[in-house]
Amino acid sequence: MKKILIVSFFMALNLCVYAQNTLNIVVKNSETKEPLIGVTTSIKGTSIGGTSNEKGQIILSNIPDGIQEIHFSYVGFEEFIEKIEFPLKDTNVIEILLKENSEELEGVVITSTRSTRSIQNIPTRIEFIGSEELGEKGNMKPGDIRMLLAESTGIHVQTTSPTSANASIRIQGLDGRYTQILKDGFPIYSGASSGLGLLQIPPLDLKQVEVIKGSTSTLYGGGAIAGLVNLISKTPTDERDLRFHINGTSGRGLDINGFYGQKFNKIGTTIFASHNRNGAYDPAKIGFSAIPKFERFVLNPKLFVYFNDKTKLNFGINTTIENRLGGDILYIKGKGDNTHQYFEENKTQRYSTQFVFDHLINENSSFQIKNSVSYFNRNTAIPTYEFEGTQTATFTEANYTYSKEKSEWVTGVNIWTDNFKEKQITVFPLRDYSQTTFGAFVQNNFKATDWLQLEAGLRTDYVIDYGAVFLPRVSALFHIANGLTSRIGGGFGYKTPTIFTEESERLQYQNVMPINNKTNKLEKSYGGNADINYRTNIGDGWSFSINQLFFYTYLNNPLLLENPSANLYQFVNSTGYIHTKGTETNIKIGYDDVKLFLGYTYTDAQLHQNATTTESPLTPKHRINSVLMYEIEDKWKVGLEAYYFSPQKLNDGTTGKDYWTCGFMAEKIWERFSLYVNFENFLDTRQTRFGNIYTGTISNPIFKDIYAPLDGFVINGGIKFRL
Repeated sequence: MKKILIVSFFMALNLCVYAQNTLNIVVKNSETKEPLIGVTTSIKGTSIGGTSNEKGQIILSNIPDGIQEIHFSYVGFEEFIEKIEFPLKDTNVIEILLKENSEELEGVVITSTRSTRSIQNIPTRIEFIGSEELGEKGNMKPGDIRMLLAESTGIHVQTTSPTSANASIRIQGLDGRYTQILKDGFPIYSGASSGLGLLQIPPLDLKQVEVIKGSTSTLYGGGAIAGLVNLISKTPTDERDLRFHINGTSGRGLDINGFYGQKFNKIGTTIFASHNRNGAYDPAKIGFSAIPKFERFVLNPKLFVYFNDKTKLNFGINTTIENRLGGDILYIKGKGDNTHQYFEENKTQRYSTQFVFDHLINENSSFQIKNSVSYFNRNTAIPTYEFEGTQTATFTEANYTYSKEKSEWVTGVNIWTDNFKEKQITVFPLRDYSQTTFGAFVQNNFKATDWLQLEAGLRTDYVIDYGAVFLPRVSALFHIANGLTSRIGGGFGYKTPTIFTEESERLQYQNVMPINNKTNKLEKSYGGNADINYRTNIGDGWSFSINQLFFYTYLNNPLLLENPSANLYQFVNSTGYIHTKGTETNIKIGYDDVKLFLGYTYTDAQLHQNATTTESPLTPKHRINSVLMYEIEDKWKVGLEAYYFSPQKLNDGTTGKDYWTCGFMAEKIWERFSLYVNFENFLDTRQTRFGNIYTGTISNPIFKDIYAPLDGFVINGGIKFRL
């Protein structure tokens, strides 16, 4: 009996201890004092943890005696640590206030939507590529932005020349001409430069890249049917920013890039300069260059003037000069003869200006004027043909923004001119054209409730020779719960006919008839997308996010290149239509210094014409992206990536093979410099391993569609300085 009483006493004592070591917490937003749902908490060194309910309440039980370190984490808020001594002297509910991660939110300023709202409150779905990711991709390809875009879900880089490596990007299964590439909001990479634009944009002077998928013609006019890519340049800061990047490759490449930026009271400047070159490279030993011989010089100076707190302007010049020679390796080396005579040469010069004037009228309204003038000259030559022309274009816009707490209006007018003049080399009809477009637009962003934000816009364009186009657009953002949001949007688009497409690029424009504005007409489209996004923190150090997107685009009367007679090609508007539909899935899992990115793209693109349905060529239906990153801040970066492409239908009716590409990158970082090495495509995946890439003879080759890499396994490495 005595033993029973002693055991009962200690059991009661034990229960008393546990009763004292129960913690009752309410977690709130430090600014609004509203409860936060889904906050995760854990006690360091134990398995004790929990998640806040709809009232922001968390109850933790069975907490050991002593001083305990309690961690609180929530997406979009700063991590909070509280030390509490147990047993508690006061058993009242403890209130924990979490602060929003202001640095992260303020650092992401989006310009492509023409809105002043933060990225979290913009109904339009935007994919943001920041400076850190730009730096990582710059290690892999510091001379251009192809890899940066190619490794994003829903974006495919299509090679249009097997010997010169010309390429264009496809978004959601649509040809490259349906995507606008902008530099700071200016359309300077279109028309005659479309097959070379991606190859001539080094990433070192870019602050961020913004990608909007789906029709954005309401915002930027014709050409943005599939979407747009807006390249945002760095701006000067009070602290000097001086960087150099030197890179060499086993494929005989050399890149030397430099950037300087600084603000001095009322004056600021940025200067970017680069020299990129490559020797002809033939890893397959088939006699043709997979990487051409080229040399490129880029110089982009920019001046910023800050008149006062309300008024500022900037003016910049983009200059790019490049000579690119691909083809027979012996010919490129100066050893050509009657057999080794095939070549493809591109000589280009680009000069463009950018002018922006901003004035803040008052705390609610602002006014902006912007203008660009661009000049692009291109000479393309093959053994039996030469094409040369000059494209001059101007873009001028004036816009006004009025913003209140719940509503924001943006309205503006613009005029865009695009003129191309071909040099008379042969008796073939010249492909000259002159296009002028007048546009007016209005957009409203409205916060309807705490859980719903709406964005609606309307643009009217008048295209000389083609008439007026009306382009409505609407998007909605739903805040379903903490960490759970959804965006739905759609709009109309159009594209003015031009001879500069992927199909004509493959022919070097030989025997391609000019556009006829009496028979050719605008390509018009409509489309929409919807996504759902969920983010959360799981336990101590874990984070998880998933974004699921569904998209659809309908393109009426697409412009197709037909072959009505031998050695003659004509652009004709089809009586049918193209529609693309599919999904994109992006998953991000993080644990301390390790992050795993997984992506899947499903694309179904079809041409419906004359009661028949044809699968769009050179479009992988299934694609998988996977990247594993390990990063110790300011010390190490190590990354492993793998990409899968499903079989693609080719223009000759055959089907290509599916394939994987894999890469590995490591970077050691010190205070002022870093060293890196990158093993790109270390499985040496090449289309030349699958079969011949051309028919005919080496002196007169007929190249097949290029759907897989040609350069194979390439090692590159370099050094980056920050002075």
